[in-house]
Amino acid sequence: MPTDAQNLASSVARLNRRLRQERHSELTPNQMAVLATLHKHGPLSPGAIAAIEQVQPPSATRTVNCLVEKGLAERQPHPTDRRQVVVSLSAQGVEVLAVERARRDSWLAARLAALTTEERATLRDASVLLEKLVVSE
Repeated sequence: MPTDAQNLASSVARLNRRLRQERHSELTPNQMAVLATLHKHGPLSPGAIAAIEQVQPPSATRTVNCLVEKGLAERQPHPTDRRQVVVSLSAQGVEVLAVERARRDSWLAARLAALTTEERATLRDASVLLEKLVVSE
């Protein structure tokens, strides 16, 4: 019999996979995650992106390079350290992120609309708890 932890992990993984399927994007999940991180935090160094995304710096750098090549992110010199660069979203990156989020959110909103008011309230409460699980490491 599955434990609560197993049930939760399975449900979250399946929902995450389904949300990714709704994107219909040529971007990888890692590339979308970096765009979202830049949108949330503003300009960051590749090292800061790696720390936030919990990946190795070379992996973050490869992702940033792809985003820059696609015109979705831009590099600028670091304001205080000439050895570093700062990465930010380009106007095209903001647009792509908005379109992808809108598509995903539309699917999810339709699914949520099929639930009862009480079920939606339960999920609202659960989303706060899920965030606590993620940030309290």
